[in-house]
Amino acid sequence: MKQVCRQIHPQDVVPDYRFHDLVGEKAWNTLPVSVRRRFGKRLKGGASVVYQGVVVSMRRNLAGFFLSQLARLIGGPLPHDLSSVRQPAVVSVTEDCAGDGQFWIRQYGRASGFPQVIHSSKRFSGPTGIEEYIGAGLGIALRVGINQNGLSFKSDHYFLQIRNRKLRLPAWLSPGALTISHRDLGETRFLFSLTLKSRLFGELVHQDALFHDMEQ
Repeated sequence: MKQVCRQIHPQDVVPDYRFHDLVGEKAWNTLPVSVRRRFGKRLKGGASVVYQGVVVSMRRNLAGFFLSQLARLIGGPLPHDLSSVRQPAVVSVTEDCAGDGQFWIRQYGRASGFPQVIHSSKRFSGPTGIEEYIGAGLGIALRVGINQNGLSFKSDHYFLQIRNRKLRLPAWLSPGALTISHRDLGETRFLFSLTLKSRLFGELVHQDALFHDMEQ
């Protein structure tokens, strides 16, 4: 069934304990109220929550350039255009009505041409409790933890799903260690950071984007 995106209303929101359960009660209660609010609500009926912001920094090495270009063959899950710095960024999150998960769409403006749009799906399943599907059957099992004023999502392993089977990829086939962090900055603002590191090639890609809440 086609997902319909519409503006969020109070009646669309119910309490969500999925991220709470992943980090545990004690750790959850150490988070700022704003972080608990963002990750503690579940949307109903195809509603979406939207965060607007700007890309504040981005860097990559030569290996990261080739990897991000190659990844465009499966939908472009990595930021690949350095001209997105100081350009608008938009993130929308929509509940997966057909399953226990969320659809995430990240849009990054560029100096010219259409913005880069990254689609992914978070599902609360698998050995770590949460997995992110990024396209062409490729997924990442994530481990959720607490960082300074926020949450961190670190790759545990990569896998390829073929129908109902998940094939865990060996370490030598993985693109590197992925870390995504959400750090609250107060005054409805938060910093979204993505870092991909390789043991062989070092830091491949890093991006920081500053967002703010569009609703309270």
